Amino acid sequence: MKTQKRIGAFLLMTLLTLQACSTYKGTTTTSRTPQQISPEEAYRLGKLKNKPYLIDGRLYVPMSFDQVYGYEETGLASWYGQETLDQHNGQPTAYGEIFDPGLPSAAHKYLPLPMIVRVTNLENNVSIIVRVNDRGPFVDGRVIDLSMEAAKQLGFYGKGTARVKIESVYR
Repeated sequence: MKTQKRIGAFLLMTLLTLQACSTYKGTTTTSRTPQQISPEEAYRLGKLKNKPYLIDGRLYVPMSFDQVYGYEETGLASWYGQETLDQHNGQPTAYGEIFDPGLPSAAHKYLPLPMIVRVTNLENNVSIIVRVNDRGPFVDGRVIDLSMEAAKQLGFYGKGTARVKIESVYR
């Protein structure tokens, strides 16, 4: 009899616990950032963003996914951070991901989104891998905008710009 009462009490507690879980109306924590998919997966699912777009009356035509294989470019990099986040009120990147200046990421005018590239600071030979998920920089003479964190890792945060080499990691 004692065993039956213990089993009954255990079942009642289990049911009450499960009911509490299913009817809880409190705040839930969810990430505003969509799950990041790889460039290959985006291509396979038809979610690669490479359609032409217009900025300040200028037409930009991004590369196809196939053109990224073997892609290399050298030029001037700049970085963007909290001021960009503030100016755009936290709006998502061109690919729909939430921009976080504290994470390494990048903006490029012509690469399909998303894309993964290696960026090497040619002044100190430091390299990092970044996810390109935004468009820019729309300043003449600059080839890539890196997040504040990426600029710190590459060693040009204080300087503002650096000469870099960009390489696709898909070869």
